Amino acid sequence: MINTFQWLTEGVEFPAIDKTMIERWLIEVAADHDRRVGELSYIFCDDERIIEVNRRFLNHDYYTDIITFDTTRGRLIGGDMFISLDTVATNAEAVGSDYDTELRRVIVHGVLHLCGINDKGPGEREIMEAHEDKALAMLRDMSENQD
Repeated sequence: MINTFQWLTEGVEFPAIDKTMIERWLIEVAADHDRRVGELSYIFCDDERIIEVNRRFLNHDYYTDIITFDTTRGRLIGGDMFISLDTVATNAEAVGSDYDTELRRVIVHGVLHLCGINDKGPGEREIMEAHEDKALAMLRDMSENQD
């Protein structure tokens, strides 16, 4: 199955996003990395849920904005992505960004991981940020051309 998105919440209100636009955008981002979108699930949650997931599945004892579980097969990307809306808000404030931009950055961050871009090794964080910035510019262009 191709282009299947699931949008869920656990303990939080669903964020104010245009799901149709975001889905089109993520499909374009994947195509830009020579990938196709398969089944993607986004689970928006709070800090308590994300730390529970982090401890249980990754043995990490810290809060994070996103945890991506990769089910990619070849060029068909797939996975489950838990996003803490609490941490998104905290990070937006810390970096001087608005919440909506930070949320979109985190949403695409998961897809970029599924496309094979890492951010843990030397120099990888800067590479990831460049890909995030390019993807956010793609979304701005799509939004402007939609009007």
